Amino acid sequence: SCMLLIISHCTWIRISQTFSLHGNFTKPGEQEAVRCDTRTVLLGKGCLETNIVSPRSNHKKDKDRPLSGGQHQKDPVQIQPQEITLELRPGHPFTFEFKFQRAEGYPVDLYYLMDLSYSMGDDLKNVKNLGIQLLNKLKSITGHARIGFGSFVDKTLLPFTDTNEEKLKKPCPPKEKDCQPAFGFQHVLNLTEDAELFTTMVSKQNISGNLDTPEGSLDAIMQAVTCVDQIGWGNSTRLLVLATDAGFHMAGDGKLAGILEPNKETCQLDGNMYSKSNIWDYPSVGQIARKLEKQNIQPIFAVTENVADVYTELSKLIPKSAVGVLSADSSNVVNLIVEAYNKLSSSVIMTHDVLPEDITVKYASDCETGDKKETCNGVTIGKKVTFNITVKAESCIDTKSFNIGPMGFRERLKVNVKTRCKCECDNRMSLHEHCNNRGSVICGTCRCQGGFLGQRCECSLGEKDEATLKAQCRKDNGTECEGRGECECGVCKCHLTEGGQYYYGSHCECDNEHCEKYQNKLCGGNGNCRCGVCECFEDFEGSACQCRKSNDACTTSGSDCHGRGKCVCNQCVCMREYKGPKCEKCHTCQLPCQKSGCIECLAFGTGSFAKNCSKSCSHLQHEMNEKLINNDCRVKDHEGCWMFFSMTEKDGFDKYSVKILKERECPEGPNVAAIVGGSLAAVALIGFLLLLIIKGFIYVKDLKEWRNFEKEKQRSQWAKGDNPLFQKATTTVANPAFTGDS
Repeated sequence: SCMLLIISHCTWIRISQTFSLHGNFTKPGEQEAVRCDTRTVLLGKGCLETNIVSPRSNHKKDKDRPLSGGQHQKDPVQIQPQEITLELRPGHPFTFEFKFQRAEGYPVDLYYLMDLSYSMGDDLKNVKNLGIQLLNKLKSITGHARIGFGSFVDKTLLPFTDTNEEKLKKPCPPKEKDCQPAFGFQHVLNLTEDAELFTTMVSKQNISGNLDTPEGSLDAIMQAVTCVDQIGWGNSTRLLVLATDAGFHMAGDGKLAGILEPNKETCQLDGNMYSKSNIWDYPSVGQIARKLEKQNIQPIFAVTENVADVYTELSKLIPKSAVGVLSADSSNVVNLIVEAYNKLSSSVIMTHDVLPEDITVKYASDCETGDKKETCNGVTIGKKVTFNITVKAESCIDTKSFNIGPMGFRERLKVNVKTRCKCECDNRMSLHEHCNNRGSVICGTCRCQGGFLGQRCECSLGEKDEATLKAQCRKDNGTECEGRGECECGVCKCHLTEGGQYYYGSHCECDNEHCEKYQNKLCGGNGNCRCGVCECFEDFEGSACQCRKSNDACTTSGSDCHGRGKCVCNQCVCMREYKGPKCEKCHTCQLPCQKSGCIECLAFGTGSFAKNCSKSCSHLQHEMNEKLINNDCRVKDHEGCWMFFSMTEKDGFDKYSVKILKERECPEGPNVAAIVGGSLAAVALIGFLLLLIIKGFIYVKDLKEWRNFEKEKQRSQWAKGDNPLFQKATTTVANPAFTGDS
């Protein structure tokens, strides 16, 4: 901010606390001020220039129309102010009051959007007779009410609707005589105060039909919201009642029918019919919510019990919406709408347009119910609520505008934001007392004569030059006074911190507000912050004093954390692979059975550690046993004997209690007789087997030769002729006793 001169015709005022105007502040403790004009306030010896706040009306004759105060008026005013201009210093927020008061007789526009699929036949009969009753009910509350009507089913494409030509003309069952052709959305009646006209037009409507259960509800809502002129939405509380007994199609479902073009969020009524129903996809829930908010239309979902949960979830995504459960034939629709209207109109939710770049807005309310920020609930007619709206410009910008107002109401506060990035001050070239008569005021700051420096020329250079004095205010050649103070005559004069204390230290390097926090408390509430470091109370420790000086939770028998970790903040911080509250478990550790050298020397006095057993194996405590219940380990010693022992881990690392079985299992010596006998038997067996093999080989060979001989014998042929040289043998038998004489 700029230091200004006192101008004439100033008025003295007294203040008893910090004086703040729109982003600039005075130092606490000042007791007198001079009001120079609407832009400046003099404090002490200087004048701080403030931001400018000038409310003005969007009405030519009235800059800031007062609230109607709950009175019945033709053109009620429910917000104040209606337009405001802010000139802000970048980085300095400004807060102003925004008042809202519900006025009696504020007009209501209600558009009744009904599902005319076949299942809603009974509901249509009742809706045809509700126009007069509904208008009278609304007029008894607001005094001015209009009602309109529209209907919808679904896209006339497969798989949503049967595209058979006859079915498109009459999609209802054959028994239904009065049935209108399939359609997406049609606007039936503009908003009107004529209840008889509503009854007449709705009476002409007939039921229709489609194939699948979900309907084209979002298509219908988009057209009802964007077709402002065709439907006749006025400067009023706008209500859109959706009556249905089914769920809804949403963006992406159109691909089932080959529709790839997304919804363009514009009005596309050709006559009274939605012309892009079969060309554009269904809108998304986000598109619907955005358009409803932009047009300040509050939806009321009047649905049957079977889909109430679906629309309750939808309502959570759409601000200022309500859900009511219809009876089977919609006979309770009037009471449902009235209850929903009372609920919506009594809830005030502050909202704003898309903000210009580098502009932020925050809300705080004085209401008893709500979130104490942008929401107030239970606001009745005539009740005034005040919101504190804080606007902040992060950087220098050109003039920007945006609108703020309660959601669901047409009235808006126009906020014009400018930034003041230059000192617009009068200059006094002569010596001035503000500069100790050693310099002149140039744009709010002192320009000192030669030999003097400082904010008010209070420092005399003497033998030192200016650079030397300023260097004394720099720590390690850094920023002057760490950017937290002013260098005066080589000494840092520290600024106030955000919490109202002063920075301190030779270079303003210290403060008591930026120590480590624990549970969102500075130093955990258990110590004092000193120059960025927590000084803990007697019973606490830790970088944020978050720990009590106690080891109770770490103590085990004999040591803390079983000797396998450190006790930090009364909790064990385990080492290696140990886990558990007291480092008692190691799921990946295995018993060192194979490291049995110490077992052999402790139990039997042999092995590689036998000469230095007591020193090398001090980590083991052993006990000899006749029997072992648990046999954890089985290991061979250097003689080849089996040792049996069990190990139990003790506190610390690699320390065990060992129980060793006294008797080892050693292998017996070799049986020579058995070996020799076995060898001879083996040789004899091998020789016998060789003989059998040779005999078998000879037999096979002889058998083969015999078979060949037999074959040759069968093939041989013998001649039957007589050998001339062959003579038959002659045999002569003589009886030696025979004589020829008789």
